[in-house]
Amino acid sequence: MMQTPFYHYDLNILEQTLCAIEEHSSQLENVHIHYAIKANANPLILKPILNHNFGIDCVSGGEIQAAVDAGFAPSSIVFAGVGKADWEIDLALELGIACFNVESEAELDVIQERAALKNKVANIAFRVNPNVDAHTHANITTGLAENKFGIEIPMLEPIIRKAIALPNIAFKGIHFHIGSQITEMEPFEALCHKVNEVQDLLESKGIELESINVGGGLGVDYDNPETNYIPDFKSYFDVFRKNLKMRAGQQLHFELGRAIVAQCGRLITKVLYVKQGTSKQFVIVDAGMTELIRPALYDAHHKIVNLSSEDELQKYDVVGPICESSDVFAKDILLPKTKRGDIIALLSAGAYGETMASKYNLRKLPLATTNF
Repeated sequence: MMQTPFYHYDLNILEQTLCAIEEHSSQLENVHIHYAIKANANPLILKPILNHNFGIDCVSGGEIQAAVDAGFAPSSIVFAGVGKADWEIDLALELGIACFNVESEAELDVIQERAALKNKVANIAFRVNPNVDAHTHANITTGLAENKFGIEIPMLEPIIRKAIALPNIAFKGIHFHIGSQITEMEPFEALCHKVNEVQDLLESKGIELESINVGGGLGVDYDNPETNYIPDFKSYFDVFRKNLKMRAGQQLHFELGRAIVAQCGRLITKVLYVKQGTSKQFVIVDAGMTELIRPALYDAHHKIVNLSSEDELQKYDVVGPICESSDVFAKDILLPKTKRGDIIALLSAGAYGETMASKYNLRKLPLATTNF
């Protein structure tokens, strides 16, 4: 077995997930699925996604380069993010990516400047802040007026007219993304109504849209990952099919990350010690917040399984070795009686796990495998 801690990816689950997306999104016309590579950029994950002809949603120059290195065509890449550096814009222009999702007038000015220097024309869409509550964790809500993302609707018309007049800019449409780990359909329905409202408003001003990008955000079942590992893509895509008023020939883009890869990954770790306190038992494992930061960052829950024991259940706190009080994976959970050397799996770790790993405490970055 590979040295713990490491990530294990089940490519059969990933394949089932990709097929489910294709099946249910096919009910929509002119649809394009982009994988949000920030969720997991491991080449083991990217290859099956490429084989299904999905595009890529990037938020950095590094992600753009990783996508191209993995074989994705630049024409399938969209580039989002509130703070694009000049070198990242230059890279995207040189490669000829499909579209920049622009977040401000200041960014528009810089893209025009960089494109003019290179004698290029940049395809752009404006990210709209729709002020829609995603009903999710505050740290992954992105569509409220108080968030840093996007352009507020009253500011949209003048910035679009400015873009249309710029010589090195080709205005294509509008982009939305209201948040992440959204497990109810109501926020997506509210988003559809807001998109319709914005499109009607722009059309009344003589502005037509070639494309609409509704982002992603569909959540997964962290409580029951072994039995409910395919997200409800049917309900998700049905919301947009029933509520979004697309115009003839318009292109519809989705950006899914967590929903594609979360359930195919798990973090494998080994028990170093079982520590008995006066009121608690601590299972101290060799993985920590350096390998999986979501519990510390978002109070996120991951189901934990002892792969080595089927003994009677006992109550434990499962913690890591990092010198931070927040380095805790779970408190007061029931596990089979656990001992030093047992192998523990943290499930649903395929998204925002390996990609957010760090070298804090000068630890090694985790490796990954598809064999276990």
